Amino acid sequence: MNLTDVCFAGAAAQAALLRSGELSSRELVAECLRRIERYDQDLNSFRLVFADQARQAAHEADERRARGEDAPLLGVPVAVKEDLAIGGLPTTTGTEGVTRVEPVDGEVVRRLRAAGAVIVGRTRMPELGLWPFTQSPFAGTTRNPWSSEHSAGGSSGGSAAAVSAGLVGAAIGTDGAGSIRIPSASTGVFGLKPQRGRISLHPKGEVWDGLVAAGPITRHVQDWALVADQLWGGLPGDPVTAQAPRTSFAEAAATEPGRLRVVVSLRPWGVGVPVHPEVRDAVLDTASLLTDLGHEVVRADPGMREAAGQLNFSARYLHAAAVSAAELDRPDRLSRRTRQTVAMGRLLPRSLAGAVLRAGAGFAQHANRIFGRFDLLLTPVLTQPPMRSAQWEGRATVPTLLAASRYTAFLHLWNVAGNPAASVPAGHTASGLPLAVQLVGRQHDECTVLSLAAQLERVRPWADRRPPGFD
Repeated sequence: MNLTDVCFAGAAAQAALLRSGELSSRELVAECLRRIERYDQDLNSFRLVFADQARQAAHEADERRARGEDAPLLGVPVAVKEDLAIGGLPTTTGTEGVTRVEPVDGEVVRRLRAAGAVIVGRTRMPELGLWPFTQSPFAGTTRNPWSSEHSAGGSSGGSAAAVSAGLVGAAIGTDGAGSIRIPSASTGVFGLKPQRGRISLHPKGEVWDGLVAAGPITRHVQDWALVADQLWGGLPGDPVTAQAPRTSFAEAAATEPGRLRVVVSLRPWGVGVPVHPEVRDAVLDTASLLTDLGHEVVRADPGMREAAGQLNFSARYLHAAAVSAAELDRPDRLSRRTRQTVAMGRLLPRSLAGAVLRAGAGFAQHANRIFGRFDLLLTPVLTQPPMRSAQWEGRATVPTLLAASRYTAFLHLWNVAGNPAASVPAGHTASGLPLAVQLVGRQHDECTVLSLAAQLERVRPWADRRPPGFD
């Protein structure tokens, strides 16, 4: 058995190999740790690697299986983003500003362990999750496995890079303004921001005033479904809990979608934002493929109240930056650009926070009118191909914020509205960088997104192509 192939096979295939006895967790985890040691000094996807703990957990998983026990992820190595609580460690959120440790695992980590997963490490993110690139003065750059000169995206850049490079078969990210979809699109993997309230963020409650959702980043759609089936569900006291899905996510990913009505839009949420020709062509090619598959595909631009909506999102984003910084033990350790963003958030009147939250419900209702006539919305993920690592280096704070908003202009609305939205790989640029399209579903309906994404994966496989240099 070629262990490199196994590392690139994804979490679902790894779980099946472990269950069949063809592979032990000790072998798989040891190979993942070997690959991390070999590749991550350049890739920089991990902030911490739990090598000794992972080996012990793999040993225990194999012993459990020898006793006849089983669990959905028993012995499968995964990684988690550094804004998710792990007992005994500070929740660093991409900074050097946290010193206090968490007393217990957060709910996402607890559920992973309960499902038998082996947590091999904690992945990097930019400071406070504010940027669409994973880079900071103290941590350096998390690089794109497809090109060391390009960014892995952000804010879940470490998670996406680790999956793309075959260091783990699945990793957990969070998404408050595209932070699962941006790095997934940049690195050629599958990432779905689930419905708000689908996966409990306990002990945090709502994060970024409800903009943030947690979810897997994986190589295959079926991997996402397997992991998310172990994570979904609320807790008593959670501010928001999503409606239960109509089937398991694994069943949805394995079910043909039937004939769907898909609306295609190339209009970003913002005025005067250009879409790169290769990005546009990836969307139109996908639309043509969907037509060939028998779906009804219509070109239309849903009304999105761009100006007022962007102001609403910007206020929530800046307020979230200020709140996040206030939770740090040492906010003085933030970089200059992040401190300036936080300062802008602190200038917002307190009364504004409640007003923008109330207005957000109106934007969500308006945005979701499109799903009265259509099952799914197809758009670009990013307006441009993956950015260069140093593309915005040295740029002042406000120009960086504006550039980031233009780059991610198809994403923010669905954090405000809360809908499930996925980044689905859709080929490569002429220079070999990944491209992707976004599929947005009705509220609470990840199942339709998963069914169509899995159909696209079957007819246009993406995971067989690996980043060069990681074999």
